[in-house]
Amino acid sequence: MRTRHLVGAAVAALAIPLTLAFPAQSHGYISTPPSRAALCDASANAVSWDCGDIQWEPQSVEGPKGFPSAGPADGTICAGGNSRFAELDDPHGGAWPTTPVTAGQQLTFTWTFTARHATSDFEYYLTKPGYDATQPITRDNLDLTPFLTVPYGGQQVPSTLSHTATIPSGRTGHQVVVAVWTIADTGNAFYSCTDVQF
Repeated sequence: MRTRHLVGAAVAALAIPLTLAFPAQSHGYISTPPSRAALCDASANAVSWDCGDIQWEPQSVEGPKGFPSAGPADGTICAGGNSRFAELDDPHGGAWPTTPVTAGQQLTFTWTFTARHATSDFEYYLTKPGYDATQPITRDNLDLTPFLTVPYGGQQVPSTLSHTATIPSGRTGHQVVVAVWTIADTGNAFYSCTDVQF
């Protein structure tokens, strides 16, 4: 009987570090064109600075839903208001790698999901003309009318999902797309920032 208790205790002791090493739930992020989280992913390592925790879990940029009237505070939008991922809000002097775009172009955003949540919708926002890429993202420097909204009616997402949008006009230089994946059955959403160059 005692041996059985010792074996049970040993299994429990081993399970705790494994539970801490791997988050119980993972979620999703824009993989192409590469979002800031994708650029920081340890397997991509496409930036020259230390990305902190986000390099190990690019899919975990989760914050309160209701954007833009609610959600993360200004200056913390790219990290979903999560201080663990504050590196995503640092503009690095405008040095985030960009994807070239032109106004009116069709651009496909592909999400990679590691947990298939029931989904309300996806919304895509773009910074306003004259945005200064050396500054963190705030509501004041975003066009708060999404240039693409994809309703999802509470369905679960597949492992990957793509949306094609027409890039708005009236921008030049370095701009940022803020994509919001709103979860249907929790109070949260996932935030993904992608830098583009007109």
